[in-house]
Amino acid sequence: MKYPRQLSAGANNAVIALSDTEVAKLFVGDTRSDIGSEAEKMKFANQVNDLVVRFVRLDYSEELQAEMLVMERIRPIDYRAYEVERRELWFDVFADELRELHRAGFVHRDLKRPSDLDGLAFDNILLTENGLRLIDVGISALKHQVGEKIFGKYLEVENADLEQFKEYFINR
Repeated sequence: MKYPRQLSAGANNAVIALSDTEVAKLFVGDTRSDIGSEAEKMKFANQVNDLVVRFVRLDYSEELQAEMLVMERIRPIDYRAYEVERRELWFDVFADELRELHRAGFVHRDLKRPSDLDGLAFDNILLTENGLRLIDVGISALKHQVGEKIFGKYLEVENADLEQFKEYFINR
């Protein structure tokens, strides 16, 4: 379904513009994801650093009959317009901030989309005026919720994805 002011749509949710500074991820019916859980993971990551898009509030739209996860609005920039040296610096900061999230007990789990999903590889990593940022924490995990063993498995995959992203971001 298309919504007014729609920016994007994923496997289960659409994202719409609410204002010049806010967007909302819409939860309509059974989206197989939990708005409260996603909000908590965003808040957790936001307390560690600014890598994950900033959580604003939970809300409800009578007009759209949808629960809304309201976030800061970020505007992506095409990184290919910038020199490789600058991209290397942005990547280094991104990798450091991602490792900081890992040490705190947060793993994103969707740096590189699974091959069976629509969308581009690494489309949850956006270059903004404030450097690289992560969006869509829907399948992310917190160590205290999943335990050490599962978290470690997720971390292995994410670290491999990080190396692939480095090649993609710097050499594309």
